[in-house]
Amino acid sequence: MSAQEFKKQVEDGYDEVVNDPAQPNYAKTATGQYRDIYKDGKYKDYNLDKADEGNFWVAVQDENRLDDPDAFTCSELPFWVENGDTPNVKNAVTPEVLAELAYNRITLPDTEVTLAPEDVTKVNLPTWAWLDKAKFKEVSVTAALNVAGLNISATTTAKPVSLKLEPGTSDAETYPSSGECRMNGDDSIGEAYAKGKADETPPCGIKYLRSSGDGTYKLRATITWQITWTGTGNPDPKNLPNGTFGNTQNITVQEIQSVNR
Repeated sequence: MSAQEFKKQVEDGYDEVVNDPAQPNYAKTATGQYRDIYKDGKYKDYNLDKADEGNFWVAVQDENRLDDPDAFTCSELPFWVENGDTPNVKNAVTPEVLAELAYNRITLPDTEVTLAPEDVTKVNLPTWAWLDKAKFKEVSVTAALNVAGLNISATTTAKPVSLKLEPGTSDAETYPSSGECRMNGDDSIGEAYAKGKADETPPCGIKYLRSSGDGTYKLRATITWQITWTGTGNPDPKNLPNGTFGNTQNITVQEIQSVNR
């Protein structure tokens, strides 16, 4: 915050507390002591005489993570930093912090695979599964901090690398047997079913061995996204923990009906 912005924030907060008859005396005293640090104490009138030379750095919590105890780990009082200097405090904004912020802002597509047959399949009939590479592609978000003399940025990228299939019943086989379908060379996962492949084994899919009766099986598809980031002073991609996001799809499995003569 600039010196002017910080002064307004502190003075407005002070006036609000001391002029509120409902506020206890200890709150008014604490607010006055806080104000004195920047008005008459260490900084002298909010460093207004140095307004072009730096900014106040203030702890800010992510409103989307207020239930996370780590959201309040920055307990530093607001402090002054000269233009171009990087604050020497544990939780100061760095490229990696911005990368994590960008990660929290990434919007990924719903985890729903394409199946053939779709929704309804037959016992012992392989069901092909794949991801549309046009939809499941790299997603990137950039976060930046640009204040006087300080420009920090980071770009976080999420790339799908594998698809895990869990049939929803032990009476099933997956392709491959691990149930984990890896990324192909063209950045797709699995292979789209085409006419004439009914007797082939899909590179990614499921074969149910028992009917679902009057109900359905809940197929769970989980995509693992590899998370990397680059940023100011860090041109080579660095890893963040992988993200896994899943969804369930209802699958009806029917017995194959045949007529014997």
